[in-house]
Amino acid sequence: MQFAEIIIPLALPKNYTWLVPDPLRELVKEGCRVEVNLGKNKKYAGIIKRLHNEKPELFEPKEILNVLDTEPVVYEQQLHLWEWMASYYMCSQGEVMAAALPSHFKLSSETIIVFNEEFGEDFSSLDHDEYLLAEGLFIKKELKISEVQQLLDSPNIYPVVNQLIHKKVCYVWESLKQTYSPKKETYVLLNPRLDNEEALADLLNEDKKLQRAGKQMELLLSYLHLQKTQGEVTKAELLKKSGASDAQLKGLMDKKILWAEKRNVDRIPLLPKDIKIDFELTVNQKKAFEEIQKSIQTKPVCLLHGVTSSGKTQIYIKLMEAIVRQGKQVLYLLPEIALTSQIIRRLQKHFGGYIGIYHSKFSQNERVEIWNKVKTGELKIVLGARSAVFLPFPDLGLIVCDEEHDTSYKQQDPAPRYNGRDAAIYLASLFNAKTVLGSATPSLESYFNACPTGEQAGRATTGKYGLCELMQRYGDVYLPPIEIIDTKKIPQKDKSKLIFSPKLIESVKEVVARDRQVILFQNRRGYTPYQVCNVCGWIPQCKNCDVSLTYHKQKNKLVCHYCGSTYPPLNTCLVCGSHNFVQRNFGTERIEEQLREIFPEAKVARMDMDTVRGKNAHDVLIQQFEQRRIDILVGTQMVVKGLDFDHVDLVGILDADGLLYFADFRVNERAFQLMEQVSGRAGRKEAGGKVLIQTSNPAHPVLKYVREHDYRKMFTDELEKRKQFFYPPFSRIIHLSFKHKLKDVVERAAVHYADSLQYKYGQYIVGPAEPVINRIRGQYLMEFLLKLPRDSRTIEKCKKDLLEQIAILHNEKSFRSVTVIADVDAM
Repeated sequence: MQFAEIIIPLALPKNYTWLVPDPLRELVKEGCRVEVNLGKNKKYAGIIKRLHNEKPELFEPKEILNVLDTEPVVYEQQLHLWEWMASYYMCSQGEVMAAALPSHFKLSSETIIVFNEEFGEDFSSLDHDEYLLAEGLFIKKELKISEVQQLLDSPNIYPVVNQLIHKKVCYVWESLKQTYSPKKETYVLLNPRLDNEEALADLLNEDKKLQRAGKQMELLLSYLHLQKTQGEVTKAELLKKSGASDAQLKGLMDKKILWAEKRNVDRIPLLPKDIKIDFELTVNQKKAFEEIQKSIQTKPVCLLHGVTSSGKTQIYIKLMEAIVRQGKQVLYLLPEIALTSQIIRRLQKHFGGYIGIYHSKFSQNERVEIWNKVKTGELKIVLGARSAVFLPFPDLGLIVCDEEHDTSYKQQDPAPRYNGRDAAIYLASLFNAKTVLGSATPSLESYFNACPTGEQAGRATTGKYGLCELMQRYGDVYLPPIEIIDTKKIPQKDKSKLIFSPKLIESVKEVVARDRQVILFQNRRGYTPYQVCNVCGWIPQCKNCDVSLTYHKQKNKLVCHYCGSTYPPLNTCLVCGSHNFVQRNFGTERIEEQLREIFPEAKVARMDMDTVRGKNAHDVLIQQFEQRRIDILVGTQMVVKGLDFDHVDLVGILDADGLLYFADFRVNERAFQLMEQVSGRAGRKEAGGKVLIQTSNPAHPVLKYVREHDYRKMFTDELEKRKQFFYPPFSRIIHLSFKHKLKDVVERAAVHYADSLQYKYGQYIVGPAEPVINRIRGQYLMEFLLKLPRDSRTIEKCKKDLLEQIAILHNEKSFRSVTVIADVDAM
């Protein structure tokens, strides 16, 4: 007897086993999808992880119903990645599968209502809606839920269906629905008998009917022109170019002059495959390139620490070229979708149709097509956000993880809460491939792993990764000078926060007058982060979350940035009845409005989550800025991450205080990274760029590091503090959060859970405590932190104990509905 361990896209604690029936034995393969039954009648498309002959002892396995693929959807390496990710990030393999596969591979279980032939034809006892549905079932024998909704002209059809099931008129059947469909395009072809010039000339000169039909003749001549200039002709293109109608084309088809043929086409057309590297590396770049190549001979990972605008991308291109010429594949990871649009244009210029993009803004059908092109090896380079680590590479040779420090690589919700950078390093190890991490401001953990042992902070660093440093900008352009503006010294008429200092306004005016560009950074979207009653101090808050509401002027709504709830704007205080509200602080929307008032002649644009929601919105905005159709670009951290603009002479950070004061052990590291990255957008191609930073605390040590562009000093000072308080990279952290709609229940659950771990892990536990925002989406929160030593055996044992204690907690009736979330290596 043959059995199969199958992963299904559910959060099950372990994988189940199904029996492989004899007729399917020749068809099953590891990595293929199969149709299985779980519970009474629920069907799922699962992935075979392992075939074996060990019969389960505790239950009688059900049979596999059907095999859905002739070839595996995922390879062995992807299944190993799923297993590692589930183990490391404390989730199930089913949750990893749900995140990894495009939705169209996870066939949906569609409910079908089937007529019960034994009931007969007498529907006299049924009411109006029941009679309608029974009659439809009697005629068609079975109906989908969507068809029942159309028949009854109502979305609420379940009471009627339940009544018919109760009266035994019908029963329910679950069927798996294949949701991917290839894109079809209609091509227009010339009848083969007219392929020679003589027959075609006879038709055009002698056919009287065709000559009388002037529009059809014009359409035919347009077709012949298109066929000659570009080969194959699609119906849509022909009608657009000729200005003809469907009826006129049908007339030519009825005369058997033209034919129509439907074909499967790619949703994402690829360029011709060609490798064309048209640049030479500078002396510094060449040295770095050779150092990386030497490093990856002995170490699987190399960190490229290069200042902003040092030409890291060109080094990546040379590394990728070498791998592609070997016939292997490359994964190029970026933290934000916004970055892909600019870099894809650069890479397509060098690699043509060898390169493709993969991220969440693509439709599910487009994702399936890219998935298949990667699996067959047609795509040699994939540029993508963190989810691209799940693609089924057959022969991966290199992973480039650009801007490796970025927190966007970490998935927050739902599980698996993985870090794309760390998952990429593990994925590369499965292929014996190499990983290059790149950043102007590396994460402390990566730099700690890369520096030679003993170089920094005593015996702190490990030399686990290779390290290559590129400390000079491309073309020997200087790093921009940074000026700190003390906002406390600038007199204000009221108590509202200063948006533009006189110095900043003067600098913007001067740069725009020279026809150069400005980037202004503020890490808050919306118009006003909060408003306060001037009489009693009341602040409008979300009903579902303990957080103030942000005013969005364009929508004229108050918005909660945690749960998305919207409220009408308030003009009257709900506590004291006053109409006197004061707007505190400022967001990107308000900055944009004031810029238009101060600089009416300048072209101002905004780049944040509210303005780049569409699939191509990022690309459009970036291209407009590249083409100098925008003078001043204001935005959140989207504008700071690795974008390359030639004509930016001024960068302004409007509120550095908003970056420096957070209750987080990484606050100094993050603030330095953001400010250094945003300052790196200035003066990239020509000397003369400058950076202005507005703050009320110019003596803050992070501002000193930023002003001097001194990453090493920031690293050394931060490392000492991390060592003192036993934070990463000297420890590994697991963050646990507890959620429940009742505050008392969640508090008791968190304390009870922490108490159960005190005996073994008491010295490593911090908390439990309420977070700063202690209620989100109607759920109260408690959290605690485990700071564990960097010993893999201790960490693995602790993870098992944590999962076991979660199961024990949920066995207690009063805590059954408490949600517990474990986040390993929380950011």
